Amino acid sequence: MIRYTLICDSDHRFDSWFQSADAYAALSAAGQLTCTVCGSAKVSKTIMAPAVAADRGKEAAVQKLRKQVEANAEDVGTSFAKEARAMHLGDAPERAIYGEATGADVRALLADDIPVLPLPFMPRRRTN
Repeated sequence: MIRYTLICDSDHRFDSWFQSADAYAALSAAGQLTCTVCGSAKVSKTIMAPAVAADRGKEAAVQKLRKQVEANAEDVGTSFAKEARAMHLGDAPERAIYGEATGADVRALLADDIPVLPLPFMPRRRTN
């Protein structure tokens, strides 16, 4: 089943359910759709955003990863690229770090074979 928000030529909006997108197309082509308010047969779909359910399992997994990273790595903030390069060159002790880097900094690290990996969450200092 699929729900469409429809609109008639008098700007009345209403929702209707269809078996499929093809079923809507067939009924529309046959002129069998009418406005629920005024009865007009000039009915079309409106622009709609799909209703997407949040995946709570993914949210929980991201929160678990965040806790693990925060407990086992040092937040070096905006100095991430500098710290990663210093560790790679042996100028800083090897350790787990996380932080922020610009796109240009990340490309430069990768070009120099310094491994980096994006995290699926924003730093806490940048969230409300």
